[in-house]
Amino acid sequence: MTRDEVQRWLDRYVEAWRTYDPALIGDLFSADATYCYHPYDETPLVGRDAIVADWVANPDAPSSWDAHYEPYAIDGDRVVATGESRYLKPDGSLRTVFFNVWTLRFDDEGRCREYVEWYMELPKARRGSA
Repeated sequence: MTRDEVQRWLDRYVEAWRTYDPALIGDLFSADATYCYHPYDETPLVGRDAIVADWVANPDAPSSWDAHYEPYAIDGDRVVATGESRYLKPDGSLRTVFFNVWTLRFDDEGRCREYVEWYMELPKARRGSA
């Protein structure tokens, strides 16, 4: 994977999240992909269909968030990406910020086959300056 390929995948991930279009979500992942929302998950989601179903079943409200992620390190098919997810209140003001680190592994077609997310919420005392 190149830096540009990874960035395109990350941008497609955000677009799939924004739209909750099952075809866009599914195109991100290999048929046998594993997906962990936390590094300590004992049972990851397994398979493209399970990942799509989980995303669609638990949508974030439209315009309730914004996010941007970038490649941090690339080693062949293994990638570390970092970024922020910002969640907004109904009036558009900042509700919270999550700092994210993802470890990803890709297949030969550029689809993710292993996804693990680590995230940390910005402390409430710091949100006024975020």
